[in-house]
Amino acid sequence: MDEKVLFTPLPLSMREALAEESSFAPATSYWKEGWQRLLQNKLSLLALIMLALLVLMALIGPHLTPYTYYEMTLSSKNQPPSSAHWFGTDELGRDLFTRCWWGARISLFVGIAASLIDLCVGVLYGALAAFLGNKMEEWMMRFADILYSIPYLLVVILLMVVIGPGLFTILIALTLTGWINMARIVRGQILQVKQLDYVKAAEALGASKTRILLRHLIPSAMGPILVTLTLTIPAAIFAEAFLSFLGLGVQAPIASWGTMASDGLSALRYYPWRLFIPATFISLTMLSLNMLGDGLRDAFDPRLRV
Repeated sequence: MDEKVLFTPLPLSMREALAEESSFAPATSYWKEGWQRLLQNKLSLLALIMLALLVLMALIGPHLTPYTYYEMTLSSKNQPPSSAHWFGTDELGRDLFTRCWWGARISLFVGIAASLIDLCVGVLYGALAAFLGNKMEEWMMRFADILYSIPYLLVVILLMVVIGPGLFTILIALTLTGWINMARIVRGQILQVKQLDYVKAAEALGASKTRILLRHLIPSAMGPILVTLTLTIPAAIFAEAFLSFLGLGVQAPIASWGTMASDGLSALRYYPWRLFIPATFISLTMLSLNMLGDGLRDAFDPRLRV
């Protein structure tokens, strides 16, 4: 039988349709796909917007009024929110709007700085412990457990006696043991990854231990690292507010949300706005960061993908 009868070419339109069906979508990187999934989460998007507004107001808020955070006007003390003082005034007549956004700078700086220090120390320590293994890993993690067992408030009080109260002391107190949780998470992730074939292949090809650690093991754990970092920031902000509330944080006349809440507690019955305003911003910041952390976990954890 003639070959032309058995095999007839398809029409051009059908060939184009089959080509479109068989074409593959362009490859999407891990980070791009995670970012797209994050933006599809409405709560995470709302959290990002709230955090952006808080950071923006922390930068420009103190410049929106003619007052400074330390300027005292006793004739205007304990005034409720008004057109002259948008958030009211405290017992010394200081403008709470200016002090609130100045305090946002302190609180956000402490939270972000402490988290970044925890990130650097915790990732390197946990990755090194998991990569070395054997006795060295055991000794390194037992040392971390000993540090973690020291009462946190005791460390703060000792630092206050030795160094004195202040922002630098708070950062040391927050980071002295704050990196341990990050180190444990990184260690657990790398213990799983270092048994995979591509890591063994890199070792067989003669890659150095430093290259394997920095180019293969740590990047593979970036999803959990990023989520842990996001959840560490609100913990550090709350710890700073708690220490300032106890009088162990930044000292007057510098303002932070914790010191403002401490000052407003004694006046809660008669001047409730003095406590509710800083407490509201502490709550909004922690809520936004926790929602963002949950969104990052859903976006970058492959075990949660459908």
